[in-house]
Order: sequence, then structure tokens, then C-alpha cells
Amino acid sequence: MTTQARRKISSRKALRSKLARRQARGERIVFTSGCFDLLHIGHLRSLEQARHLGDVLVVGVNRDRRVRELKGQGRPLVPEAQRAELLGGLECVDHVVLFGEDTAGPLIRALKPDIVCKGGEYRGAPVPEQEVIDGLGGRFVLLRQVPRVRSSSLIKRAQR
Repeated sequence: MTTQARRKISSRKALRSKLARRQARGERIVFTSGCFDLLHIGHLRSLEQARHLGDVLVVGVNRDRRVRELKGQGRPLVPEAQRAELLGGLECVDHVVLFGEDTAGPLIRALKPDIVCKGGEYRGAPVPEQEVIDGLGGRFVLLRQVPRVRSSSLIKRAQR
């Protein structure tokens, strides 16, 4: 059975051609990325904020191997295919693409979005993809962070 959510998941190559057609029509493409392991209200609010910045929202999802490297053993709790499908089920998300690189830079370079967003946890921190964003002439937007709502905190609380 093909669900509407799964239809939003694309390969990098297929997604690039879809986005190029939409940009040719004058639509603005917004991109954000993350692990999204244990989807929570902070994720939803950030994604909704990102969606309002343009016409199309693309979400890059870290592959399981990368989540393990970033978050440690025992993570992700939710496998990559399920995390991608959950994101695809959100009304504010137009496209989902998995990526396994250390940063979203190569994916951003391939997709050429007009706007790239990062979560509020990057406030005051260097953005690893900044050089790629600048090279494409794109715009960077730091999204608001919902205080005290983090997947890691939720997991620790559940373990206690």
C-alpha cells in the first residue's frame, strides 16, 4: 500500500528535477534537515515556521548510521524509513529526502534551495553548510526553538 506520506519521499536525483520545475515557475524552495528521532512539538513548530518562508518545504533526514554517530549507541530509536514517512505525513512538509553525509551541504548543493533553515540550537554556533548556502546565493534562516523540548531530554526522562 502506498500512503500519501510515502509518496513525499524522493531520491535526491528525482527531487532535484521536481524542484527545478517549481523554481522555474517562480516558487521558492525552503530546505531544512535533521535527525527527527522522536518527532515532537518543537519539530512540528520549526517545520511549520520553515514552510511559511516559501512555497515548497523539503526536509532532509539523516540516515540511521549518521544519527548513531551524532547521538550515540541506541539511537536512532525510530528507523530512517519510519522517520521519513512520519515527516511526509505532516501537512507542512512537501518533500522528504534521506541523506548520509556528515552535513547537509552536498544535499543542499544538489537541490539548490532558495532558503536553508536550521533549528534554534544553532543560535551562536557555526552553520556547517554556510559556505554552500552562500555559494548558491541562498538565504539562511535560524528557526525559533521551543524551550525545554528536545528528543534527547524526552528519552532521558523516559529512561528514568
